[in-house]
Amino acid sequence: MKNYTAITTFILVGLTDDANLQILLFIFLFLTYLLSVVGNLIIITLTLVDPHLKTPMYFFLRNFSILEVSFTTVCIPRFLYTMASGDNTVTYNACATQLFFVVILAVTEFFLLTAMSYDRYVAICKPLHYTTIMNNMVCIKFLIGCYMIALIIVIPPFGMGFELEFCDSNVIDHFGCDAAPILKITCSDTEFLERFVFVLAVLTLLFTLVCIIMSYTYIIRTILRFPSAQQRKKAFSTCSSHITVVSITYGTCIFIYIKPHAKEGVAMNKVVSVLTTSVAPVMNPFIYTLRNKQVVQAFKDMIKRVAFNFKKLNDY
Repeated sequence: MKNYTAITTFILVGLTDDANLQILLFIFLFLTYLLSVVGNLIIITLTLVDPHLKTPMYFFLRNFSILEVSFTTVCIPRFLYTMASGDNTVTYNACATQLFFVVILAVTEFFLLTAMSYDRYVAICKPLHYTTIMNNMVCIKFLIGCYMIALIIVIPPFGMGFELEFCDSNVIDHFGCDAAPILKITCSDTEFLERFVFVLAVLTLLFTLVCIIMSYTYIIRTILRFPSAQQRKKAFSTCSSHITVVSITYGTCIFIYIKPHAKEGVAMNKVVSVLTTSVAPVMNPFIYTLRNKQVVQAFKDMIKRVAFNFKKLNDY
């Protein structure tokens, strides 16, 4: 018989014990989080208020920004609080909640990126039928489908995780509640759960990646048939931002999660997790705005309106 302890609180190790490094890390994470939230909120606002950004492409971009804000908010503020207060404890329920939302939002992102690639496929390969195929109802169904599929994928292994038993160790070797370090400290046999999660992760990544590759195969074939070099350049520019974000998202996820043994390589994953939860959400708004003339113009117009209204208020 093994003596298991009912764990109600976990202790998060964090990234470093060096006080000076912690200060630098706090400043870095705070600034990246602030830039991420502000950048994505600007995209959300622009796509809501600007009449030129009411197309399906910007509908998906807005919801992708909402996912990015939600994802980084689930991870970073808690870590900032831990570093500022020195309180590195987290309750079992809070840890489970954070892990659930991190995984749900991450999986939803992959399916939303797939929907965005299909949107680009219809826009470039079937431009005359674009508004008919990608109408408002279809876009909403795609969005709801992304969340529903993510729930279907995540709930079974997450439910199995509630059956895990813990010994006398409640120290999570991470800055947040991630699956790998939690599995590392459990006393239960996690082989089946790890393999189950591995299979689900591989199938999710392969399915979404194959769909994206198929979309862009047709897109590239169509673009290469365009008679004008200017048309080809414009068509490629509308897809380049999405391809860049897809590359970053899939690259980091494959590095972190696609491995059969969760009890190995946790240290390296902590560093990559920081980059995934802080740097990537900052980069995405800039990737989409700097490469998109419509978004840049909408941003300039919004600044002009704000400046005009501010001047008007001062005149009163």
